[in-house]
Amino acid sequence: MKNIYSKLLLIVCAIFVASCDNDDTMSHTNVSAVNALYSPANNKFYDLGAQSSAVFEWEGAKAEDNGVVLYDVVFDRADGDFSKPIYVKPSDGNGFQKTLNLSFTELNKIAGLAGIASETIGKLKWTVYSSKGVNVQKSSVSGIIEVQRPGGFPTPDQLFITGAGSETGETVADAQAFKKTGATTFEIYTKLQAGSYKFITRKNGTPEVFYISEAKLKQDGATTYAGDAKVYKIKVDFSDGSTTMTEIKKIELWFPPLSQYLFEYTYAGKGIWKADNKTIVFKQESWGRDERYKFKFTVVNGATTSEEWYGSTNGDNNRPDANTPASFWYMVPVSSDVWANSFKFAGAVDNKSVNAVINFSASVPAYTHSFTVL
Repeated sequence: MKNIYSKLLLIVCAIFVASCDNDDTMSHTNVSAVNALYSPANNKFYDLGAQSSAVFEWEGAKAEDNGVVLYDVVFDRADGDFSKPIYVKPSDGNGFQKTLNLSFTELNKIAGLAGIASETIGKLKWTVYSSKGVNVQKSSVSGIIEVQRPGGFPTPDQLFITGAGSETGETVADAQAFKKTGATTFEIYTKLQAGSYKFITRKNGTPEVFYISEAKLKQDGATTYAGDAKVYKIKVDFSDGSTTMTEIKKIELWFPPLSQYLFEYTYAGKGIWKADNKTIVFKQESWGRDERYKFKFTVVNGATTSEEWYGSTNGDNNRPDANTPASFWYMVPVSSDVWANSFKFAGAVDNKSVNAVINFSASVPAYTHSFTVL
């Protein structure tokens, strides 16, 4: 009987000690709420089109164990109560500091989540949560900031053109891909024809949809193209919503040894031009046979017709051979100088007929060209 009482006493003591330990642990996770927000001032205005940031700062909370406190900055719509916040961001220093430096790019994203349309002004509400990872305390105070969103949008990973006005038609699976040329920019060489077209961010599921209106990128709509079918270079920049459309009127192969254009390329579709069964003959000079060449694009912007020249990344070149890397044929914008940045034909091309190709599609790592001897 004595042993039974001893065991019961031990169990009771263990339960008591565990209860005390739990109470002690819970007390070590208690923190106070943030009582004051210092900056930005209430109703401060930010033009998010600038390359800058906003600094949020508040009074520190206190931990019951006098230890560190973690902070989250919480955003909601202007009429929200933070029960379903639209965005939560740890403070600087992985949540340990009483400040948050937030880029305008990220703030623009938050404004979009709040339903503020691009190129409009709206308001966001913000507050701070304090905790030690548990027992989160919401501040009883909040602030309002007013933001003007730029014309841009968050940049997608990919972009396609589709629609009856596009060269690939309305079948989404056939949509032609843009080439991503920078952190926020895309471009495509494509033919437009009578009908409507739009840009989509994916070929499956529910893509985001964009279109051009008055030279600005807009969301959820389509652009109507009227008139003759023409080849265009379309550039879009998601950072500011800007777009440019340049008609590619003509592409010619310039042969400086004869100071003449050997032939013109024909658009074949999807950013590719071809010139089939063309004869290449080098020019005989006293020192040998000259084989240099480059390309002239005749383009139209609005009512202005101009030239764009494409050539080699190198100022001068040797003839390519079987060991020459693919980058030799990459085409980049160059000056109109007659000789500078010219390519050189391979020796096997001299006095031969070739099929010539220029590839400015998204399928190649860089814009390039080739000659296949027939």
